Amino acid sequence: MQFTPGQRQTLTWMVIAVMAALLLWLLGPVLMPFVVAAVLAYALSPLVRGLQRLFAGHLPVVVAVLVVETLFIVLVMALILLLLPILANEVPRIRDQLPALIQRGQAFLNPWLQTLGVSIQLDAASLKNFVLTHFNTSLDDVVLQALASLRIGGSVALAVVGNLVLVPVVLFYLLLDWRRFVRHIEALVPLGMRSAYDSFVAEADLVLGQYLRGQLSVMLVLALYYGLALWWFGLELA
Repeated sequence: MQFTPGQRQTLTWMVIAVMAALLLWLLGPVLMPFVVAAVLAYALSPLVRGLQRLFAGHLPVVVAVLVVETLFIVLVMALILLLLPILANEVPRIRDQLPALIQRGQAFLNPWLQTLGVSIQLDAASLKNFVLTHFNTSLDDVVLQALASLRIGGSVALAVVGNLVLVPVVLFYLLLDWRRFVRHIEALVPLGMRSAYDSFVAEADLVLGQYLRGQLSVMLVLALYYGLALWWFGLELA
């Protein structure tokens, strides 16, 4: 069976793609922190370049990378420290109000369901006992159980701590040499496919940037809208 040069090239790239996918699947646990760091470097590298342009190129790239990565880590830690007290305060209140909310939902839905010939009756006492039995764990208890599990599974704890340390370190070096890293990848592309590669990468970069900015904008607008609107109307757990 004879293959044309184009078919041979396509077949070769398909074999390379399958082998690369298999290799990534086998090395998934090892490569995960590097993949996470690469995704973060792709998202944060424009900030590094923007910070350098802001100082007209007089800011060393090491300083720009340190500033951007430090601000990113501080932002992530601030969000975690902001969410944990809210969850510790709101989750028990949601647990206490859940039986009453289910009863109100049943009272609202029952007339409509009865018109369809469906009858649903819930035992309020049994429902309350179920909620108190299965959701009577505070956030402190959850943290203690997680710490106990980590102590039991030493390898898991070591992997978590190792990833928490490894990702920022890999992210620093990727941001520091991001342009060189991209040039090395571009050098692997055959010259005959360079124009198609450049066009695809530029379009993908544009679409991903628009998607990321759009998602962040939507999340910010919805968070402000729901939070302020529910607080304005005096709704609990806003």
